[in-house]
Amino acid sequence: MSADDLDTLLGDPADPANPVGHAAVLAADERQEMLAAGEDLLDTWGFNAEFVPARYGGRLTRADRLAESMRTLWRRDPALGLGYGFSSFLAAVNIWTAGTEDQRRDAARLLLGNRRIAATFHELDHGNDFAHADCTARPEAGHWQLTGRKEIVTNLRRAEAMVLFARTSPAPGSRSHSQFFVHRDDLPADRIRDLPRFPSSGMRGVQLGGAEFTDCPLPADALLGGEGRGIETALRSYQVTRVVIPAMTVGPLDTALRTALSCALDRRLYGGAVADIPYVRSVLARVYADLLAVDAFSGVGLRALHLTPDATAVYAPAAKYLTSRMVLDAFQDLRAVLGASGYLREGPYAIFQKMARDIAPATFAHVSRSACLVMILPQLPRLARRSWLSGSPAAPELFDLGADLPELRLERLVAGLPSGDGVMAVLAEPTGPGEQHGPLGRFVERLRTELRALREQCAALGPADITIDAGPAAFALADRYTVLLAASAALAVWRRGGGRHPETALIGVLDRLTERLGGAPVLTPAERERTEQFLFEAAVERHRDRKLFDLTARHIPG
Repeated sequence: MSADDLDTLLGDPADPANPVGHAAVLAADERQEMLAAGEDLLDTWGFNAEFVPARYGGRLTRADRLAESMRTLWRRDPALGLGYGFSSFLAAVNIWTAGTEDQRRDAARLLLGNRRIAATFHELDHGNDFAHADCTARPEAGHWQLTGRKEIVTNLRRAEAMVLFARTSPAPGSRSHSQFFVHRDDLPADRIRDLPRFPSSGMRGVQLGGAEFTDCPLPADALLGGEGRGIETALRSYQVTRVVIPAMTVGPLDTALRTALSCALDRRLYGGAVADIPYVRSVLARVYADLLAVDAFSGVGLRALHLTPDATAVYAPAAKYLTSRMVLDAFQDLRAVLGASGYLREGPYAIFQKMARDIAPATFAHVSRSACLVMILPQLPRLARRSWLSGSPAAPELFDLGADLPELRLERLVAGLPSGDGVMAVLAEPTGPGEQHGPLGRFVERLRTELRALREQCAALGPADITIDAGPAAFALADRYTVLLAASAALAVWRRGGGRHPETALIGVLDRLTERLGGAPVLTPAERERTEQFLFEAAVERHRDRKLFDLTARHIPG
């Protein structure tokens, strides 16, 4: 089934009688419960099949199709999107990446039977620093014995199985930890103690739990991906989730922008509509441009999983880092439009405050933004010397969003350094006839100038500048890299789009991204005003026509 089918199944979110509409979603959030009607509906639809590769009986063949389905669900209720099934995908992707054939078939059977698998990685004392996780598994006669705690784990009590991350060697380094795939029923009840639920301000319906293991025996065949390969498997798997999550967050941002537009068009202030105020129109236009930028950047990352899997080791953390900042900033900007209405938990705009609370943990959970920069930093000197402005651009197919793709093969993902940076190399391509003059040509030249400066600075980084102990200046370079990468991706998407996306929208996207680089604006005040007016009018038209704000512009119920 397609995202259109799922939208039809979920119905009109504004209908108060819809059991999975906004009213029901908000009521479940107030009770701090998962939306039961939503889980029943997704069970009937067999939604977990989205997370299972087709060769094991599921529907997962393309990362972009998975992201579109998840975006559709997250646009309605991020807590349902995470708590019903995506948390299982966070665990299962490790099995698809490194599991044995028996483990993969077992995981598929569980998920296709509407069961759950918990990703049991997190420890409060160490957060995303998995290399220092203390929960320990040691070999005993014919099995492994687990001791330690895991905390802030989604669906741990509700899951029939779990992927566990544990220390299997006291030695430091990347071979000190392993992963295990176990069924809850295979663990002795007296060796595992469930911890109290962790309450949260966002994703309030999601059950965040923990467990304490005491000399808990794990089956000998539970080892996932080989002893000492836990970190490597996680790094490969995270390349998938780090680009799927940014693509999903476009869904809640769509709902937030739609809600703010409704408020601005409906409410009266100073003798007219709130939308008549120039500042309000500017905010809405800029958020719309940010949404398009996130969609383009994450879309390229999703296609890279299929077409250039060796490069996603840098593209995935870059997408996760920058898009999470952009989405959080966009929500904050929209609060200025909604005012006090952005905090109300009742009424026509109440869905905004839930989306705002739910999106915050979604942008830093699983892998934090700082952890993403730590992954990017060591790769910058090599890419600067060997690729930027001199390497070959990626194939045009990488930027043709929605076009055909080969089947996703997660075993092709690698944890090592990429050989090149074909997305950034787009900036070295000759400028087309339509780009040589006017604002677009100036943006391209500005981006090339910024990349030349970044190349010089990154090439000069020393060994001490590319570790977790690097100074703020080094991390600032990694930050600038993500902005330039997103701008290059957007430029290539519009070029490949064959006129499907208006050039004025691209100018708005590049204006927003270059603002993050600092320096003098590329657009004159008059050009920016015209661009933002175009974006505002386009957003209003999408809203009134019940079309998505993203690059697909799909019709939605309502």
